This record gives sequence, structure tokens and C-alpha cells, in this order.
Amino acid sequence: MKTISLNDLFNLLRSPTPPVLVEALPARYFAQGHLPGACNINTGEVKTLAPQLLPDKDAGIVVYCASVTCTNSDQVAVQLHALGYSDVTVFKGGKAEWQAAGHALEGVAA
Repeated sequence: MKTISLNDLFNLLRSPTPPVLVEALPARYFAQGHLPGACNINTGEVKTLAPQLLPDKDAGIVVYCASVTCTNSDQVAVQLHALGYSDVTVFKGGKAEWQAAGHALEGVAA
């Protein structure tokens, strides 16, 4: 599976054709804060939610989870690839690396 660095992801998100971000954690963690603009598809929900949330199988998709030790993003990426999604990348650092670099999460209660 392809991976992307924090710096490359940050630049790609600011490009004219940003990828779709997918958080691969359970909904309760997504609700506590997620990367800006991300949608939530947990490992057990890929087959049911992907067709709704990711209608374009050729779109760039970046899947992430909590941190480099979390494997949910890899699991969801493999499932998306098996469903025919052609451009799936994993951001291994996840929310931990995103926040450590000083980037804000969306949806965090004030």
C-alpha cells in the first residue's frame, strides 16, 4: 500500500485537487476531532459506507487513524482497494503526527 508523509499530505490538501480524507477509527474517536474535511469509515463499515461517502473510485483517497502504531488505516485501505478504489494512500502518522506538527483537528469541542 502506498504511504504519504505529513509534509506531502499537507501540501496535497492545499492543492487544486485535494484527496478525500478517511479516518479509519470508531465514530467516538472521530467525534473527538479529525483532520479537516475527513469522513469516517471504520474497519467494519467499509462495504456499507464507502459507496455512499466515496462515490468516485478513481478519486485520490488518504486513509489515516490514530498514530503510526494503529493498523486501522491499513485495514481500511486494503478493503477499499479490494472494492475497486484505484488511488488509495495511507498516512501512517495519523492524528498524533498531525497534531504534533501544530495542525488543528476539526470538530474538537471548545
